[in-house]
Amino acid sequence: MGELIPELAKTRKVIALELQGHGHTPYSDRKLSRVTLASDVEKVMDYLKIDSADIAGYSFGGQVAYQFAIQSPERLRKLVIISSVYKSEGWLPEINDVFKIMKPELFADSPLQVAYDAVAPDKTKWNKFLEQMIASAGEPFNMGDDNIAKITAPVLIISGDNDGMDKVELAKTYQLLGGGIAAGFKPMPKSQLAIVPNQDHVGLMTQTKTIFGYLDSFLQ
Repeated sequence: MGELIPELAKTRKVIALELQGHGHTPYSDRKLSRVTLASDVEKVMDYLKIDSADIAGYSFGGQVAYQFAIQSPERLRKLVIISSVYKSEGWLPEINDVFKIMKPELFADSPLQVAYDAVAPDKTKWNKFLEQMIASAGEPFNMGDDNIAKITAPVLIISGDNDGMDKVELAKTYQLLGGGIAAGFKPMPKSQLAIVPNQDHVGLMTQTKTIFGYLDSFLQ
């Protein structure tokens, strides 16, 4: 997001939230719940006196964005989901298997830790933060097909073609949002799906020009 945000900010107001334990936001013993994090987003909007907004999220942030759309629909204008799912089954089985064996020591001295140490209020919370994130990732979840189908705001889903998402499940998600039809025989759906070729989960976010193009057009 570091390169994408400045591009978006050239033409619109952008508020980049660092969720619980992320970036400059302090570590908390509070469980990393998608419901509470989505509530945090709404409370920030309340504090800033923002009635409604376009919401975008990548990976775990996309899960929080889905939850926000479900529990605070009146505060949402448009929704952008980048390489993310609303249920565990949205990932390929091997991704869920990896979540089960992840350990904090696998990320020792990684670029993620370097970035964390650069801005975190308390660098000693690194392992505890990772434990929270790993526990959250490894716990099966499902926000419900019915809840996704009830999202009335336009949704843009962006995925890499090899980013670990189950593309059969992704197609089903797009259908729940009104997509996957024979446009021409029916009106074009208000939601959109973009699959970026030759991209994995991390590499997708380096494609700033491509992703910005999709977002800029969708958010008009």
